[in-house]
Amino acid sequence: MIYDTIIIGNGPAGLSAAIFAARSNLKTIVIGEKLGGQASDAHLIENYPGFPSISGFELMKKFENHAKIQGVEIIYTRAQKFKKNDKKHTFTITTGDNEYETKTIILALGTTTRKLNISGETEYLGRGVSYCATCDGAFFRNKTIAVIGGGDVALSATLYLAELAKKIYLIHRRQDFRGEPIKLKKIKESKNIELVLDTVPTGITGEITVTGLKTKNLKTNQEQEIKLNGVFIEIGSTPTTVLAQELRIKLDEKGYINVDPAQHTNTPGIFAAGDITTNSNYFRQVITAAAEGSIAADSAFKFIKENSY
Repeated sequence: MIYDTIIIGNGPAGLSAAIFAARSNLKTIVIGEKLGGQASDAHLIENYPGFPSISGFELMKKFENHAKIQGVEIIYTRAQKFKKNDKKHTFTITTGDNEYETKTIILALGTTTRKLNISGETEYLGRGVSYCATCDGAFFRNKTIAVIGGGDVALSATLYLAELAKKIYLIHRRQDFRGEPIKLKKIKESKNIELVLDTVPTGITGEITVTGLKTKNLKTNQEQEIKLNGVFIEIGSTPTTVLAQELRIKLDEKGYINVDPAQHTNTPGIFAAGDITTNSNYFRQVITAAAEGSIAADSAFKFIKENSY
């Protein structure tokens, strides 16, 4: 069997692509290890239209059910290898002992959030620990929180959260920041943001939810525990592009897949959508990923028609 399109990744972008591909009568299969990707880890999502408040897993389950209703085949495994079949103008994807042949590929692998790997980080995920300020900031209105990081992502998150939180501790392991100077200037001028420099987090404490953050000053070795309600870990993310590199797909300087407005990569027949791409100004939300997925599916449909498969 030759599929019309194989979608790698079953998060918001991948499942949206699957729905739109199936509605265009494309024989479609989704290959991914985890339902919903990072979106499933969100304790609550309150910014997806039509769902004022829903858990990430529940929303992704609805995406999955919708795709299955359209006749999409979903396999929970990892795509291990890609091969381009030049004579047939198709691609072969290997997963363990199985091989799947397809006319087009949509890459929707998302990103991997960088972790601190400290005690309490996993235990309190969704209960005070977050990796997304725009996703979870509203839950910490008028509360005390910490933002950890020193890059542009951390500075942007801090300024965003400053409009919501009562008090913010911005914790950075150095004196100098890598983010934009104008953002740092605004942070220093803010009355509810306190810089905690030359300091690293060593553990997150709590009961049912987060109650504190243990830190260590790298210059004095002094340790303390800051009482707070939440910890935002903003040390960046890594695009999942190992397989894309095997196909020599062009990446930007940050490692994200370069796509045009129609989600085309530099390789004919291969499209990309969601957090893994350069689109949407790196605004990583369920709604933008879903939009990119639908566009990628439409582009795959047009590619197949134009090439007379």
